[in-house]
Amino acid sequence: MWNYILLAFVPLAVALEVSHAPAVWIFLASSLALLPLAGLMGRATEELAGRAGSTVGGLLNATFGNAAELIIALVALFAGKIEVVKASITGSILSNLLLVLGLSVFLGGLRYSTQRFNAQAARLMASLLTLTLIAFLLPALFDLAERGFFKVVDPSLPDQMFSLATAGVLVLIYLSNVYFSLRTHKDLISGISDEEHHEATWSLPVAVGVLAAATAGVAVMAEFLVGSLEEATQALGLSEFFVGIILIPLVGNAAEHFAAVVFAMKNKMDLAVQIAVGSSLQIALLVAPILVIVGYFAGHPMDLVFQNPLELAALAASILATNAVVRDGETHWLEGVLLLGVYLLLGFAFFFTPH
Repeated sequence: MWNYILLAFVPLAVALEVSHAPAVWIFLASSLALLPLAGLMGRATEELAGRAGSTVGGLLNATFGNAAELIIALVALFAGKIEVVKASITGSILSNLLLVLGLSVFLGGLRYSTQRFNAQAARLMASLLTLTLIAFLLPALFDLAERGFFKVVDPSLPDQMFSLATAGVLVLIYLSNVYFSLRTHKDLISGISDEEHHEATWSLPVAVGVLAAATAGVAVMAEFLVGSLEEATQALGLSEFFVGIILIPLVGNAAEHFAAVVFAMKNKMDLAVQIAVGSSLQIALLVAPILVIVGYFAGHPMDLVFQNPLELAALAASILATNAVVRDGETHWLEGVLLLGVYLLLGFAFFFTPH
């Protein structure tokens, strides 16, 4: 019901934009409007997946799971907000691994003393997370080597080419993982996919229509949000970096976050872990590479070099903490507190960091 109530912010954001209202009001209204629109995109995708069969349905969920965040990032990319885009990539991974998984483990653990899930699948996801950390560290180290050892005058070109190569490898790994999960080793996550199967209740035209309308709405609201970002952050006393790394990931994926917590409280920890960790993997292995590739060919080049070392430290901390929690295939509420504590510490660090 809250999804439909929040839809009222869509026409409100349009009215504020048309009437040239203060940027902070446009920013807040468009942010709140993105919450139900992203939720409707996810629901429509589930409905289409429910009609398409397990393999095609799994592919649809794997492809469009973070579509709303991708659209927001693309709008920011075309607006030249490169650092905001990079921050949103980092923030999406952090929010899924620390906030969502932390809340799921904590609230689920308050109801059940120990919650168990598929340890083999969890270890595979943990290994993929470790790979993503390597993939994000290498461009920064490559840039450092250029400037320090090779003294390249303009390192932007080799940085861009190395990032493109990295993006290609990440997409290949992502596609391999999808094929592995849906075809050759489907039994590895069979318990998860069987439990997650969603019976379609919408007709095909309704599902397609809702997906198209919600996608268009997300694009428009993202345009409003990015357009008002600079003035709004100044009025609110926040940095664009903080908005990109904390706020944008929350509004772009709130519905999926809520679903993971609900599953954990129903003792369906397999689904909660799959949503939280799987979403982070999709951001790292698919969304980030798409942004690099699209930016290159659209004349808005973006690399994967994170200039703020705190971002890389945050990624390392979140991935190491998640590995420690999920590898044994069971959790209790204290592990949730630990994950949430790491997220709060990083949030304070980002808030007080000048950028």
